[in-house]
Amino acid sequence: MAVLSTNVSDAPARLRAFFKSVGTSLAVGFEAHAHRASRRDQIVALEAKSDEELARMGLRRDDIIHHVYRDLYYI
Repeated sequence: MAVLSTNVSDAPARLRAFFKSVGTSLAVGFEAHAHRASRRDQIVALEAKSDEELARMGLRRDDIIHHVYRDLYYI
């Protein structure tokens, strides 16, 4: 006579939950990094200024992008 026994545990469910939490954490981190790296809010704020305000800052409207990303590129 053959006896078959199956020992089922909740390890696969815990493992799925672990990977889901790791994936969620990575997604949140990447989204936060993308928001900081985009610097879109700085660009919008500078574009909202008048040409006279930009001139007082030593900027032209064409130089806004270069000014915002000046620390990343050699210009």
